[in-house]
Amino acid sequence: MKRHFDDLQLGSIELFCLSAEAGSFTAAAQLAGVTPAAVSRSILRLEKRLGSRLFARTTRSIRLTDVGKDFFEQCSQALTQLVEAQQAVMGAQATPSGRLRISLPTTYGHHRILPLLPKFRELYPEVTVDIHLGNRNIDFVAEGYDLAIRVRAQPDSTMIARLLEDAKLVVVAPPAYLQKVGAPQTLQDLDQHECIQFELPSSGRRISWLFQEDGREREVFTAGSYSCSDDVLGGVTLARNGAGLFQTYKFIVEQELADGRLVEVLKPFSGRSRPYTLLYPQGRHIPQRVRAFVDFLVQYREKWASL
Repeated sequence: MKRHFDDLQLGSIELFCLSAEAGSFTAAAQLAGVTPAAVSRSILRLEKRLGSRLFARTTRSIRLTDVGKDFFEQCSQALTQLVEAQQAVMGAQATPSGRLRISLPTTYGHHRILPLLPKFRELYPEVTVDIHLGNRNIDFVAEGYDLAIRVRAQPDSTMIARLLEDAKLVVVAPPAYLQKVGAPQTLQDLDQHECIQFELPSSGRRISWLFQEDGREREVFTAGSYSCSDDVLGGVTLARNGAGLFQTYKFIVEQELADGRLVEVLKPFSGRSRPYTLLYPQGRHIPQRVRAFVDFLVQYREKWASL
Protein backbone atom coordinates (compact mmCIF):
# COMPACT_ATOMS: atom_id res chain seq x y z
CA MET A 1 0.00 0.00 0.00
CA LYS A 2 1.36 3.41 -1.01
CA ARG A 3 1.89 5.95 1.75
CA HIS A 4 -0.48 8.93 1.44
CA PHE A 5 0.24 10.92 4.64
CA ASP A 6 3.27 11.87 6.65
CA ASP A 7 3.20 12.51 10.41
CA LEU A 8 2.83 16.27 9.86
CA GLN A 9 -0.24 15.83 7.64
CA LEU A 10 -1.94 13.46 10.06
CA GLY A 11 -1.21 15.90 12.87
CA SER A 12 -2.77 18.72 10.83
CA ILE A 13 -5.93 16.67 10.31
CA GLU A 14 -6.13 15.98 14.04
CA LEU A 15 -5.70 19.68 14.87
CA PHE A 16 -8.33 20.55 12.25
CA CYS A 17 -10.84 18.20 13.94
CA LEU A 18 -10.00 19.59 17.37
CA SER A 19 -10.55 23.13 16.08
CA ALA A 20 -13.88 22.19 14.50
CA GLU A 21 -15.10 20.53 17.71
CA ALA A 22 -13.83 23.29 20.02
CA GLY A 23 -14.95 26.19 17.80
CA SER A 24 -11.64 28.07 18.02
CA PHE A 25 -7.93 27.68 17.35
CA THR A 26 -7.12 28.82 20.89
CA ALA A 27 -9.28 26.12 22.50
CA ALA A 28 -7.84 23.48 20.16
CA ALA A 29 -4.32 24.62 21.04
CA GLN A 30 -5.04 24.22 24.76
CA LEU A 31 -6.37 20.71 24.19
CA ALA A 32 -3.38 19.75 22.05
CA GLY A 33 -0.74 21.43 24.23
CA VAL A 34 0.56 23.71 21.46
CA THR A 35 0.28 27.42 20.65
CA PRO A 36 -2.66 28.95 18.75
CA ALA A 37 -0.20 30.10 16.11
CA ALA A 38 0.93 26.51 15.57
CA VAL A 39 -2.69 25.41 15.10
CA SER A 40 -3.34 28.23 12.63
CA ARG A 41 -0.22 27.35 10.59
CA SER A 42 -1.20 23.69 10.59
CA ILE A 43 -4.70 24.46 9.26
CA LEU A 44 -3.25 26.74 6.57
CA ARG A 45 -0.93 23.93 5.41
CA LEU A 46 -3.86 21.56 5.25
CA GLU A 47 -6.00 24.03 3.28
CA LYS A 48 -3.14 24.61 0.83
CA ARG A 49 -2.71 20.86 0.32
CA LEU A 50 -6.46 20.40 -0.29
CA GLY A 51 -6.88 23.53 -2.37
CA SER A 52 -9.97 24.53 -0.39
CA ARG A 53 -10.80 26.71 2.60
CA LEU A 54 -11.96 24.66 5.55
CA PHE A 55 -12.79 27.55 7.88
CA ALA A 56 -14.33 30.98 7.34
CA ARG A 57 -12.42 33.25 9.71
CA THR A 58 -13.13 36.59 11.36
CA THR A 59 -11.06 38.38 13.99
CA ARG A 60 -13.26 36.84 16.72
CA SER A 61 -14.45 33.47 15.46
CA ILE A 62 -14.10 30.61 13.02
CA ARG A 63 -16.77 28.48 11.38
CA LEU A 64 -16.61 25.53 9.04
CA THR A 65 -17.25 26.11 5.35
CA ASP A 66 -19.47 23.65 3.50
CA VAL A 67 -16.34 21.86 2.29
CA GLY A 68 -14.99 21.95 5.83
CA LYS A 69 -18.17 20.36 7.23
CA ASP A 70 -17.94 17.45 4.79
CA PHE A 71 -14.20 17.04 5.44
CA PHE A 72 -14.76 17.12 9.21
CA GLU A 73 -17.45 14.40 9.08
CA GLN A 74 -15.16 12.10 7.14
CA CYS A 75 -12.02 12.85 9.14
CA SER A 76 -13.65 12.57 12.56
CA GLN A 77 -14.99 9.11 11.65
CA ALA A 78 -11.59 8.05 10.32
CA LEU A 79 -9.76 9.29 13.43
CA THR A 80 -12.27 7.51 15.67
CA GLN A 81 -11.61 4.28 13.78
CA LEU A 82 -7.85 4.75 14.14
CA VAL A 83 -8.20 5.29 17.88
CA GLU A 84 -10.41 2.22 18.22
CA ALA A 85 -7.99 0.09 16.18
CA GLN A 86 -5.12 1.22 18.39
CA GLN A 87 -7.12 0.57 21.55
CA ALA A 88 -8.16 -2.88 20.34
CA VAL A 89 -4.52 -3.86 19.80
CA MET A 90 -3.45 -2.39 23.14
CA GLY A 91 -6.34 -4.06 24.96
CA ALA A 92 -7.65 -0.69 26.12
CA GLN A 93 -11.19 -1.21 24.88
CA ALA A 94 -12.38 -2.41 28.28
CA THR A 95 -13.71 1.12 28.74
CA PRO A 96 -16.09 2.17 25.91
CA SER A 97 -15.39 5.65 24.60
CA GLY A 98 -15.98 7.93 21.62
CA ARG A 99 -19.02 9.33 19.88
CA LEU A 100 -22.12 7.11 19.55
CA ARG A 101 -24.45 8.16 16.72
CA ILE A 102 -28.03 6.85 17.02
CA SER A 103 -31.07 7.30 14.76
CA LEU A 104 -34.40 6.94 16.58
CA PRO A 105 -38.07 7.15 15.55
CA THR A 106 -39.56 10.22 17.23
CA THR A 107 -42.16 8.41 19.30
CA TYR A 108 -39.98 5.52 20.45
CA GLY A 109 -37.14 7.91 21.09
CA HIS A 110 -39.14 10.19 23.38
CA HIS A 111 -40.96 7.46 25.29
CA ARG A 112 -38.39 4.68 25.52
CA ILE A 113 -34.79 5.58 24.66
CA LEU A 114 -34.12 9.23 25.57
CA PRO A 115 -35.12 8.74 29.24
CA LEU A 116 -32.49 5.97 29.52
CA LEU A 117 -29.52 7.84 28.03
CA PRO A 118 -28.42 9.66 31.22
CA LYS A 119 -28.23 6.27 32.95
CA PHE A 120 -26.18 4.88 30.05
CA ARG A 121 -23.72 7.77 30.34
CA GLU A 122 -23.42 7.24 34.09
CA LEU A 123 -22.16 3.76 33.27
CA TYR A 124 -19.98 4.92 30.37
CA PRO A 125 -18.98 8.56 30.92
CA GLU A 126 -16.36 8.49 28.14
CA VAL A 127 -19.07 7.93 25.51
CA THR A 128 -20.77 10.98 23.99
CA VAL A 129 -24.17 10.50 22.35
CA ASP A 130 -25.31 12.12 19.08
CA ILE A 131 -29.06 11.56 18.54
CA HIS A 132 -31.09 11.87 15.35
CA LEU A 133 -34.85 11.88 15.92
CA GLY A 134 -36.84 11.20 12.77
CA ASN A 135 -38.71 8.52 10.85
CA ARG A 136 -36.77 8.38 7.60
CA ASN A 137 -34.42 5.53 6.76
CA ILE A 138 -30.81 6.57 7.23
CA ASP A 139 -27.68 5.47 5.33
CA PHE A 140 -25.35 4.03 7.96
CA VAL A 141 -22.19 4.40 5.89
CA ALA A 142 -22.80 7.74 4.18
CA GLU A 143 -24.17 9.42 7.32
CA GLY A 144 -21.89 7.76 9.84
CA TYR A 145 -24.47 6.23 12.17
CA ASP A 146 -23.61 3.43 14.60
CA LEU A 147 -27.14 2.23 15.39
CA ALA A 148 -30.76 2.78 14.47
CA ILE A 149 -34.10 1.67 15.88
CA ARG A 150 -36.90 1.04 13.43
CA VAL A 151 -40.44 -0.29 13.49
CA ARG A 152 -41.17 -3.15 11.07
CA ALA A 153 -37.52 -3.21 9.95
CA GLN A 154 -36.95 -5.04 6.65
CA PRO A 155 -34.45 -7.94 6.64
CA ASP A 156 -30.99 -6.87 5.49
CA SER A 157 -27.98 -9.19 5.33
CA THR A 158 -25.60 -6.29 6.02
CA MET A 159 -27.28 -5.53 9.38
CA ILE A 160 -27.49 -7.21 12.76
CA ALA A 161 -31.09 -6.96 14.02
CA ARG A 162 -32.07 -7.31 17.70
CA LEU A 163 -35.75 -7.21 18.63
CA LEU A 164 -36.32 -4.71 21.43
CA GLU A 165 -40.08 -4.86 21.83
CA ASP A 166 -43.32 -6.05 20.32
CA ALA A 167 -45.16 -2.83 21.09
CA LYS A 168 -48.81 -3.45 22.02
CA LEU A 169 -51.52 -1.58 20.09
CA VAL A 170 -54.65 -0.07 21.66
CA VAL A 171 -57.62 1.94 20.36
CA VAL A 172 -58.32 5.00 22.48
CA ALA A 173 -60.81 7.86 22.68
CA PRO A 174 -61.55 10.67 25.17
CA PRO A 175 -64.50 10.26 27.59
CA ALA A 176 -66.35 13.26 26.09
CA TYR A 177 -66.34 11.69 22.61
CA LEU A 178 -67.65 8.38 23.97
CA GLN A 179 -70.39 10.10 25.96
CA LYS A 180 -71.56 11.85 22.80
CA VAL A 181 -71.54 8.97 20.29
CA GLY A 182 -71.03 5.84 22.40
CA ALA A 183 -68.22 3.30 22.37
CA PRO A 184 -67.82 0.78 19.53
CA GLN A 185 -68.65 -2.77 20.58
CA THR A 186 -67.65 -4.65 17.42
CA LEU A 187 -65.13 -4.06 14.64
CA GLN A 188 -68.03 -3.34 12.28
CA ASP A 189 -69.01 -0.42 14.54
CA LEU A 190 -65.84 1.40 13.46
CA ASP A 191 -67.68 2.33 10.23
CA GLN A 192 -69.89 4.64 12.34
CA HIS A 193 -67.00 6.44 14.06
CA GLU A 194 -64.42 9.12 13.34
CA CYS A 195 -61.20 7.11 13.08
CA ILE A 196 -58.09 9.29 13.01
CA GLN A 197 -55.79 8.15 10.20
CA PHE A 198 -52.00 7.84 10.16
CA GLU A 199 -50.12 7.93 6.85
CA LEU A 200 -46.72 6.37 6.31
CA PRO A 201 -44.34 9.24 5.45
CA SER A 202 -42.43 7.09 2.95
CA SER A 203 -45.45 6.22 0.79
CA GLY A 204 -48.42 8.31 1.93
CA ARG A 205 -50.36 5.08 2.44
CA ARG A 206 -52.83 5.02 5.32
CA ILE A 207 -51.99 2.20 7.69
CA SER A 208 -54.56 -0.39 8.71
CA TRP A 209 -55.71 -1.04 12.28
CA LEU A 210 -54.79 -4.45 13.67
CA PHE A 211 -57.03 -6.66 15.82
CA GLN A 212 -57.63 -10.20 17.07
CA GLU A 213 -61.09 -11.73 16.50
CA ASP A 214 -62.08 -15.31 17.30
CA GLY A 215 -58.42 -16.33 17.48
CA ARG A 216 -57.66 -14.86 14.05
CA GLU A 217 -55.68 -11.77 13.12
CA ARG A 218 -57.78 -9.05 11.51
CA GLU A 219 -56.64 -6.02 9.49
CA VAL A 220 -59.23 -3.26 9.26
CA PHE A 221 -59.05 -0.16 7.07
CA THR A 222 -60.92 2.66 8.78
CA ALA A 223 -62.00 6.12 7.65
CA GLY A 224 -62.17 9.55 9.23
CA SER A 225 -61.91 13.29 8.75
CA TYR A 226 -58.42 13.66 10.24
CA SER A 227 -55.14 12.33 8.90
CA CYS A 228 -51.60 12.67 10.29
CA SER A 229 -48.23 11.66 8.87
CA ASP A 230 -44.69 11.28 10.19
CA ASP A 231 -45.45 11.84 13.89
CA VAL A 232 -47.83 9.44 15.68
CA LEU A 233 -48.12 11.89 18.57
CA GLY A 234 -50.27 14.09 16.30
CA GLY A 235 -52.96 11.43 16.28
CA VAL A 236 -52.78 11.07 20.07
CA THR A 237 -53.19 14.83 20.51
CA LEU A 238 -56.20 14.86 18.18
CA ALA A 239 -57.83 11.96 20.04
CA ARG A 240 -57.18 13.54 23.43
CA ASN A 241 -58.98 16.68 22.27
CA GLY A 242 -62.11 14.94 21.00
CA ALA A 243 -61.39 14.29 17.31
CA GLY A 244 -62.27 10.60 17.45
CA LEU A 245 -60.77 7.13 17.90
CA PHE A 246 -57.11 6.40 17.30
CA GLN A 247 -55.07 3.19 17.30
CA THR A 248 -51.60 3.70 18.71
CA TYR A 249 -48.95 2.07 20.86
CA LYS A 250 -49.94 1.50 24.46
CA PHE A 251 -46.61 2.81 25.76
CA ILE A 252 -47.40 6.24 24.27
CA VAL A 253 -50.74 6.66 26.05
CA GLU A 254 -50.07 4.90 29.37
CA GLN A 255 -50.26 8.17 31.32
CA GLU A 256 -53.45 9.34 29.58
CA LEU A 257 -55.10 5.96 30.24
CA ALA A 258 -54.02 6.06 33.88
CA ASP A 259 -55.40 9.55 34.56
CA GLY A 260 -58.58 9.11 32.52
CA ARG A 261 -57.90 11.57 29.71
CA LEU A 262 -58.22 8.65 27.30
CA VAL A 263 -60.16 5.39 27.51
CA GLU A 264 -59.29 2.13 25.78
CA VAL A 265 -62.09 0.71 23.62
CA LEU A 266 -62.55 -2.60 21.77
CA LYS A 267 -60.53 -4.44 24.44
CA PRO A 268 -61.90 -7.88 23.45
CA PHE A 269 -60.22 -7.40 20.04
CA SER A 270 -56.81 -6.18 21.31
CA GLY A 271 -53.59 -8.18 21.43
CA ARG A 272 -51.84 -7.12 18.24
CA SER A 273 -48.44 -5.41 18.19
CA ARG A 274 -45.68 -4.10 15.95
CA PRO A 275 -41.97 -4.88 16.43
CA TYR A 276 -39.28 -2.30 17.23
CA THR A 277 -35.84 -3.51 16.18
CA LEU A 278 -32.32 -2.33 16.97
CA LEU A 279 -30.10 -2.32 13.87
CA TYR A 280 -26.34 -1.97 13.49
CA PRO A 281 -23.89 -2.92 10.70
CA GLN A 282 -22.32 -6.35 10.46
CA GLY A 283 -18.55 -6.39 10.78
CA ARG A 284 -15.62 -8.14 12.38
CA HIS A 285 -14.84 -5.09 14.48
CA ILE A 286 -17.87 -3.65 16.26
CA PRO A 287 -16.82 -0.69 18.43
CA GLN A 288 -17.02 -1.32 22.15
CA ARG A 289 -19.32 1.69 22.62
CA VAL A 290 -21.81 0.02 20.24
CA ARG A 291 -21.58 -3.32 22.03
CA ALA A 292 -22.09 -1.56 25.37
CA PHE A 293 -25.20 0.29 24.14
CA VAL A 294 -26.71 -2.85 22.61
CA ASP A 295 -26.20 -4.79 25.85
CA PHE A 296 -27.60 -1.86 27.83
CA LEU A 297 -30.84 -1.70 25.80
CA VAL A 298 -31.39 -5.45 25.52
CA GLN A 299 -31.64 -5.73 29.31
CA TYR A 300 -34.88 -3.68 29.14
CA ARG A 301 -36.66 -6.08 26.76
CA GLU A 302 -38.16 -8.19 29.52
CA LYS A 303 -39.42 -5.11 31.36
CA TRP A 304 -41.05 -3.63 28.24
CA ALA A 305 -42.62 -7.00 27.35
CA SER A 306 -44.38 -7.13 30.73
CA LEU A 307 -45.99 -3.69 30.42
